Amino acid sequence: MEAKKNILTYEGLKKLEDELEDLKVNQRKAVAAKIKEAREQGDLSENAEYDAAKDEQRDIEARIEEITAILKNADIVDEDEVDLNRISIGCKVKILDIEYKEEMEFKIVGSTEANSLDGKISNEAPLGKALIGAKVGQKVSVDCPAGVIKYKVLEIQRAN
Repeated sequence: MEAKKNILTYEGLKKLEDELEDLKVNQRKAVAAKIKEAREQGDLSENAEYDAAKDEQRDIEARIEEITAILKNADIVDEDEVDLNRISIGCKVKILDIEYKEEMEFKIVGSTEANSLDGKISNEAPLGKALIGAKVGQKVSVDCPAGVIKYKVLEIQRAN
């Protein structure tokens, strides 16, 4: 079975590469020092610091493996080549919640980069799916547990 493609912007790619570098270079050394220090304290069977350091090491190695897999299957979106006539991954959109007359601004990204607190929504999220392909002035509907929410696309621009 072919692995799922991870759609990333250049910003998301850089962020993951930086995190991977930090994990491999800095965090591995730090946890190795903690393990060494805990070993020097003697009996490992009742050594909480040793157990905590080994857990941290396991978490670091798991995250390294996860990031490596994401990068291996990455599909990079060039935000400079985004078509501004239609909403696509890599663009910033301004939309209006028609019912509440509230304007919102989002960057459309792949699911790997999505972070609603940072204004980045996934192309796989209900709102992201509804927006993909829409044009300025177009209205889109999103099915939510609370009902159907309607939005109007106000603006499409480059995210960078």
